[in-house]
Amino acid sequence: MLRPMSDVNVRAGLECILKRIDEAYARRNTPNKQPKPLLVAVSKTKPVEMIIEAYTTGQRHFGENYVKELVEKAQHPDILQQCQDIKWHFIGHLQNNKINKILKLPNLYMIQTVDSEKLAIGLNTAWEKVQTDQKQLLSVLIQVNTSGEEAKNGVHPNEAPALYKYIKENLKYLKLEGVMTIGAFGFDYSTGPNPDFVSLMKVQRQICEENNIESDAVQVSMGMSDDFENAV
Repeated sequence: MLRPMSDVNVRAGLECILKRIDEAYARRNTPNKQPKPLLVAVSKTKPVEMIIEAYTTGQRHFGENYVKELVEKAQHPDILQQCQDIKWHFIGHLQNNKINKILKLPNLYMIQTVDSEKLAIGLNTAWEKVQTDQKQLLSVLIQVNTSGEEAKNGVHPNEAPALYKYIKENLKYLKLEGVMTIGAFGFDYSTGPNPDFVSLMKVQRQICEENNIESDAVQVSMGMSDDFENAV
């Protein structure tokens, strides 16, 4: 779940969002087998001081869209000193020639935007080389283009299960956690459920059925500022 950080009062904003997540989770009309959603604060374009304030409040997971910005923030001396347990999620489009810049960063937690076998292979190969502890895997999600928009990256929903199977069976240095989507913006919920969320859940169920695994073994990442409660 992705949420841009507030420009006003970081502490109050985070407390408000976490309360709304709790309330939405409690309203679910299906069994809560999945753990409560994790909030990833999107810190792109936000200053280091605001990230530190959010970290001090208790936020640990932060998402960055751009390689250059993540490189600067992850290595910033103030963040290294004051946010030693920070967890960076890369949530933008990642080109193969930028892989090494990302994987060498301190406190990298997850690449959320794996959208091809080529990128997955590149990440797997690079992680094997840069990781000194061969038991530590690189956490990744498969990005699914549920809206079909040309401007958005991600695999077609029909292709996601095959990519999941390929990564699981062939790329031993990747820890494939699940699937994610950035759906179309501004969906009118008065017309019914968000088709992007419905589509991603269908992908998740298909993956679970084809691989004979429980639903809680495949994470689902979806929801932005305007629709995270509906995503929950």
